[in-house]
Amino acid sequence: MTSYGTIPTSSSPSTNLDFISRAKHRVKEGLATRRPWKLMFNLGSFGLPAGFSDAVGRVRENVSFFQMNYAIVVLIVLFLSLLWHPISLIVFVVLMAAWLFLYFLRDEPLFIFGRMISDRVVLVVMAVLTIALLLLTGAIPNILVALLIGAVLVVAHAAFRRTDDLFYDEEEATARFVPPPPPPHSGAPLS
Repeated sequence: MTSYGTIPTSSSPSTNLDFISRAKHRVKEGLATRRPWKLMFNLGSFGLPAGFSDAVGRVRENVSFFQMNYAIVVLIVLFLSLLWHPISLIVFVVLMAAWLFLYFLRDEPLFIFGRMISDRVVLVVMAVLTIALLLLTGAIPNILVALLIGAVLVVAHAAFRRTDDLFYDEEEATARFVPPPPPPHSGAPLS
């Protein structure tokens, strides 16, 4: 039975343009957490840590603060290591696109044959697929060395970069630059 004059309650399926614009928006949101490169490589902010505990504290705070920058650095090192393995590079780019569309940029649940697939299943399937395909390309040692180099670069930078000039928001930045209050008045007359 049809009912004329009613407003449909279900929305029409999203178009490819809607998906692309949402994906661009989410990529921009993710990249917005990237810190300025000038702040990351400010030469005046580097110094030796006072000890092991100071180095560990610096690594924790810098990794938290420069998280997106460090991810970009590791991905660039990985990309550069795969330039001499073109098949692996193609597989890597295809896998990155699959990860982006199936896991990171997906707003709505994934349905296959009318069944909803959970994020955990997508994560496990994509991880197994990534490992299997990269094993088949024969570039695993190259990838492991690139990841090791990226990790060494990140830890070295994070350990030697001081954290006293890192501000998470504008309120914290202005709070650090407010001059301290004057010392309390002792009650004696000023001369």
